[in-house]
Amino acid sequence: MATNERFMPVEPEAVWDVLADPTSYAYWVVGSKIIRDAEPEWPEPGSKFHHTIGVGPIKVSDHTEVIEAHRPGTFKLRTKARPLGTAMVTMRMIARGAAGGTVVEMTENPDGVVAALSLNPLTHVLTIARNAESLMRLEELALLQSGQEASA
Repeated sequence: MATNERFMPVEPEAVWDVLADPTSYAYWVVGSKIIRDAEPEWPEPGSKFHHTIGVGPIKVSDHTEVIEAHRPGTFKLRTKARPLGTAMVTMRMIARGAAGGTVVEMTENPDGVVAALSLNPLTHVLTIARNAESLMRLEELALLQSGQEASA
């Protein structure tokens, strides 16, 4: 299991609005290439978007499904990139009270046939690094969503 946290100077709703837009995943999720289609019910539980992910010449097309969605606090997804693997990703948005802003917690657990990868320290380190970059990108979009500019 890999968990990252990032403070974002926006309200939880701004982060939620980015997560609720399936087209945004092509930008903020590291490794995502294109969102091919999304079901109109997105982000209701059970709904999916279809994506292509990859690095260099290696590309895989599959889908991501909403498992749980509670605006603006919790968003749980099952991501698939078969035959490379599947994972459960949980996003939690925790409001920072009077100071404003949101702590976004992202937890990723490989599951299915690749669940044993979560025990590999190298997999853990690479997942933490990838998700740190993903959260920086998510913050950029949340700032735009809330009408603020990203700081350099």
